[in-house]
Formats: sequence, C-alpha cells, structure tokens
Amino acid sequence: MILSDTGVSRVNGYLFVLERSLATFLPRESVRDAIREIDSHLRDRISAAEPVPEERAMLEKILGELGPPQRVAQAYSVERTVDEAVATGRMVAITRAVWHVAMSGVSGFFAGFGLLIGYALGASFVILAGLKPIFPENVGIWVGDRSIADGLDIGWRAGLHVAGSGQEHMIGAYWVIPIFLLTGLGLLFVTHRGARRFLGWWHRRRRGFMVTLRPAV
Repeated sequence: MILSDTGVSRVNGYLFVLERSLATFLPRESVRDAIREIDSHLRDRISAAEPVPEERAMLEKILGELGPPQRVAQAYSVERTVDEAVATGRMVAITRAVWHVAMSGVSGFFAGFGLLIGYALGASFVILAGLKPIFPENVGIWVGDRSIADGLDIGWRAGLHVAGSGQEHMIGAYWVIPIFLLTGLGLLFVTHRGARRFLGWWHRRRRGFMVTLRPAV
C-alpha cells in the first residue's frame, strides 16, 4: 500500500517522537541506527498491507501494534543495552544494563537494586583499602565501647570515622588493607558474575524485539 501525504506525515511524526524518546536512553549513533531499523520495519509492514479505503485506520492499527513511541524506545534501549552487556561482559556495560533493566519493571527493579547494592559495597571496601594509608587513624574496624550491661549490644563496623563519638574505638592497623581489598574485590567478582547470569537470563526471556519488533513490546 502506498501512503498519501497525510499518512507519510503521520509516520514521520511517530518516528520523530520515537527519536526524541530514544535520545533519553541511547547515544546519538545508536539512536540513528534504531530509527533506521524501526523505520524500515514500518515501511515494510505498510507496503505489505492491502489497500483499504480507510488509510488512517490501517495506519493507526500498525502503529498501535508496534506500541507507543515511549514504550518502544524504552524496550529497544533496554534490549540493546543488555545485548552489549551480554556480548562484552565489560563492567561499565553490565552496570548500565542492570540500571536499564531495573527501570523496566518491578522484578527487574528488585534484581537490579540488589546487584547495584553489591557493586556499591564492593567498591566501598576497595576505596577503604585505598584510604587506609592516607587516613590511618580514621579508617579501620570500629568496635563499640559500651557493653550489654550499659544497655547496648556490642557491635562493630568497618569504615571511615571522621568525628569521634567517644563510644567506639578502632582496631586493626595496616593489616586491614588486604582484608578490605579482598572483601571488596570478592564482592565485585561475585556481583559481576551474578549480574551477567541475570542479564543472560533476562535476554533469553525477552530476546527478539530488535530482530522482529514484535507488537507486544
């Protein structure tokens, strides 16, 4: 079917909104590639459609099956980001993909939130290991001074102590550096492997959008 000028304007308007939506998720080059791919898909579907008296109804049906531009942009950007993360395994790509998946739904949010916490904790321990030689009196393992008899449980924490409260003291000299470093790297390794497995599972469950642009985005 050949579109009239009105139909062409409607498709161009849809692609314009889609391009603006994609620009909030993807780099400029990726946006151009996405628009070319989706534009080609739309043209093919329109060309294959049988001529009908109500061009507008047919066109709205095709656009409606594809989905609102904002939803298409989100689905496309998430899958493209996950594809890159699964293929490369790079830390930056994995972290970006986890963030995108976390914003795509409730289940993705909880999984992504847990993975981001793992990355944050791992990075925190590595940073503490680097700060120990700079602030030897402030970075370490801190133990509470007050006991259960005073009404408080004895507790401890690892971290940076800026202002002394008088209720805890630091234990551990420079030997805490390898402990912090190994703990941080271990957390990052475990979290990264978990993130790759999660993204691989998510990709297998959702694969196909970028290839076929299925209506159910």
